[in-house]
Amino acid sequence: MKIYVSGKISGLERPEVVAKFEAISAELRKEGHSVFVPTILPEYSDVSHEDYLHIDFAMIDVCDAIYMLADWQKSIGARKELQYAADFRKEILYEDMTTKEVNFPIIYSHPDLGRGV
Repeated sequence: MKIYVSGKISGLERPEVVAKFEAISAELRKEGHSVFVPTILPEYSDVSHEDYLHIDFAMIDVCDAIYMLADWQKSIGARKELQYAADFRKEILYEDMTTKEVNFPIIYSHPDLGRGV
């Protein structure tokens, strides 16, 4: 399965972010999955948070599932990624099931789905 890993990045030190994403990526790869992570992207001062999200959405597009790290609720970007994945009916996996919210993501069908586009 192709899995995109999502979690808090902004406001954290780069080594901490890379370490937590790499730890779960290694576990998922050991289980035979192909893993996509936002930490592969370089940091540029002239690239906005929204620009990075568009790249992250492209990675989610090619994945079967999104894996939400335990700190996902503390990240606006991770929440947007989760909603995007849900919109496109990706399987949603949680590192910590206690972080799953009853009313989020909002599940509805994306207008492009089912049209043969």
